[in-house]
Amino acid sequence: MTSASFLPPPQESLWIPACFPSLVERKDMRTRMLPFPSSPVSLPACCSNSEALGAAKEHHAVVNRMLGKCNLAHFLGIGHHLRVLNFLIGSFDQTNSQTSERVKITDTQFDGVEVRVYEPSQEGEKRLKRSVVYIHGGGWALASARGGYYNNLCLVMAESLDAVIVSIEYRLVPDFHFPAQFDDVMNAVKHFMLPEVLAHYSVDPNRVAISGDSAGGNLAAAVCQEMTQEENVTNQFKLQALIYPVLQPLDFNTPSYQQNEITAVLSRFVMVKFWLDYFNGDYDFAFSMMMNNHTALDVDLVSPFRERLDWTFLLPSRFRKNYKPAVPATGKAEIIQALPALLDVRAAPLLAEREVFRLQPKTYILTCEIDVLRDDGLMYAKRLEKAGVEVTVDHFEDCFHGCMIFTVWPTNFFAGHLTRDSYIKWLDQNL
Repeated sequence: MTSASFLPPPQESLWIPACFPSLVERKDMRTRMLPFPSSPVSLPACCSNSEALGAAKEHHAVVNRMLGKCNLAHFLGIGHHLRVLNFLIGSFDQTNSQTSERVKITDTQFDGVEVRVYEPSQEGEKRLKRSVVYIHGGGWALASARGGYYNNLCLVMAESLDAVIVSIEYRLVPDFHFPAQFDDVMNAVKHFMLPEVLAHYSVDPNRVAISGDSAGGNLAAAVCQEMTQEENVTNQFKLQALIYPVLQPLDFNTPSYQQNEITAVLSRFVMVKFWLDYFNGDYDFAFSMMMNNHTALDVDLVSPFRERLDWTFLLPSRFRKNYKPAVPATGKAEIIQALPALLDVRAAPLLAEREVFRLQPKTYILTCEIDVLRDDGLMYAKRLEKAGVEVTVDHFEDCFHGCMIFTVWPTNFFAGHLTRDSYIKWLDQNL
């Protein structure tokens, strides 16, 4: 059995918050009416950087103004808050999109799914290249493969790795809900992995990876699991690389959820709400789910899955700290009954059986200390390790959720360059 390896921490790192939706918790009745509540920004005790806190407050104020407009539009019936927010993000995102003479960018479709393909220029004798299928994040509701942030990331990947990058433009919430996003990625991936398609793009079928960040990491992990169980698939992924992935909706009181519950960028309330939007669920479930009432001991449907995300066993002690599990004796079984997708491994890859984990390829998982999803990634790494899969955990103490795409003005953050460079380095050494 192999063991998970933790990359050594960098000599220095600086946490600077992102201007992507930084949403924090507010427990009052207005949350039902205003989908994006707001409150003063906070940092966990592990981050004492006063400079970072000052920057956090400044950027948080900007984001709150943006969210206020989204809430108002939603309340007035002008448009769904997620559509308005995605429009604002998209308008800003296009201003920093880059191009390169060394990479050909093509927008096309794979089995009806929109994709953007990045092909490095061929010099000299034609040869097969390695490839990465990339799936963007954004809570299954925001961002775009064609937006500046992800365009720039994929462009750098194509140049640095001399690899063909396929970025998938899956359908978004609120117009489409689970499993539409999973289906889009699965269909695009199966098409790309066909021998004739790989040959068309001069891709080595033995050197293809799947990767994604946040919700994209969720889709990458879920599709990778599904691919390894497909009987009629000729080619499999050599690697998977998951960037601060969201992997389960059953425990919103892991140590990282407790530690970072009201930090900027992504709070516990907002992550619960993203899950509810993904499943087209009722916002009235949100606060019960935050207290783990949907997985209480008397909710029998959850029983087979409990040990698969038991963080008291799966997390290293330095991450467990002094936090206590939240396991109510009685809860609300009607939440699971109303949202059976909560137990669907296509939405929650961490819930998969051990036999599925054994089939997974060599894996890289990047986690950040300032992130409610930190423990999702760490638990996934442990389950892969226990199944005999080679895993590298790349943990960044002073970095935050979403940071990897923030590498160009006006969100040109050291944390973005630090995480992106480490991620690309691992791909270069292993793909």
